[in-house]
Amino acid sequence: MIDNQPKKIKAYIAGVNLNDPNFDYYMTELANLTEANNMEVVGQSYQNAESIVAGTYFGLGKINEIKAMAHGLKAKVLVLNDELTPVQIRNLEKLTKLRVIDRTELILEIFASRARTKQAKLQVQLARLQYELPRLHPSENNLDQQRGGGYSNRGAGESKLELNRRTIGKQISAIKKELKAVASQEEIKSARRNQSRIPKVALVGYTNAGKSTTMNGLLKEFSAEGTNKEVFVKNMLFATLDTSVRRIDLKDNFSFILSDTVGFISKLPHNLVESFKATLQETKDADLLINVVDASDPNMVQMIRTTQNVLDEIGVKGIPMITAYNKADKTDHNYPQIEGNDILYSAIDPKSIKMLADLITKRVFSNYEEFSLLLPLSAGKELAYLHENAKVLSEDYEDDGVHIKANIAPDDQGRFKQYLVVSVQN
Repeated sequence: MIDNQPKKIKAYIAGVNLNDPNFDYYMTELANLTEANNMEVVGQSYQNAESIVAGTYFGLGKINEIKAMAHGLKAKVLVLNDELTPVQIRNLEKLTKLRVIDRTELILEIFASRARTKQAKLQVQLARLQYELPRLHPSENNLDQQRGGGYSNRGAGESKLELNRRTIGKQISAIKKELKAVASQEEIKSARRNQSRIPKVALVGYTNAGKSTTMNGLLKEFSAEGTNKEVFVKNMLFATLDTSVRRIDLKDNFSFILSDTVGFISKLPHNLVESFKATLQETKDADLLINVVDASDPNMVQMIRTTQNVLDEIGVKGIPMITAYNKADKTDHNYPQIEGNDILYSAIDPKSIKMLADLITKRVFSNYEEFSLLLPLSAGKELAYLHENAKVLSEDYEDDGVHIKANIAPDDQGRFKQYLVVSVQN
């Protein structure tokens, strides 16, 4: 049988530990990211130090050790745990005879290979150009370098460098302009959703924690066409970068809009955070956040911290949150179970999904009030609005009009005041 899978490039990973208690976690994450970029991790090294070496990141002794180990394991790439300066990368490549990728470039490569929508592709392009701009160097132009002082004495190398900088600057401006146009279209779609009184719930959390599997579980349980609406799922970091939005219609007439957002990771490059603010707009507009956590991962506390840090960085504050500890089937704990605003569950377990839906219902619809209304038979528009934006409990057509019992959101209660028969507090 012929294996058509492309051969994975062998990679050696390394980092400098500046007395960081989370260093082992970051190195494990780096290994997972490297594998996600279709490379095989064949070995790793680290150096304990008080500070980074300015010109080479590592000390010379450690560089020689890494070179020997990496070449002995037939590695072609050296992947490093931090964002390096252009000088550090160039010096390390000369000293190790390996291609050097820092953590930021690694994440950018993964994002570039996973982007599907026009918006995601543009955002990744922008982040990559912003990363590359300060890394341009005259030596990469294979032309003459500057030959003397003064503006008139510039060599061809510097002229080429400035040309490259201007070219990238123009590309960045063009992409920002195009992104603005795409973002405005997305804002129109988001505004339409916001016009509806249907609550909005956003799944957030660390990449590969099970957000998409959770969305698919809810769709399968509560949507007649759930399998047709399911989102892409794969057991890897950043399986998808695109925000998916679906309507969930619960069996007791409650509905909410559910969005599955891009996953977070430690040390997410700042340019990517900036670029993806538009993508994460669904998070900022949400009435409720569900922070999906991998309960089977020993680093889950750090992952929760990472998610909160990214949410703070993009300006998401004050939104109610459920912490949903997923993958309980991979632990020794009994599930599903709810404690306060937390749930321990498995996204592939129907009983867990129903319990999660109950918790969402309690959090999102707790301030709805039950009303008895009498609508005239001619009020078809108001009746349609109720079905779209409230929980209709009963509906009876009589000679004097349509008798309705419904749970109505606070913002809509004034709209139906004139049709009120009696209000019953829950």
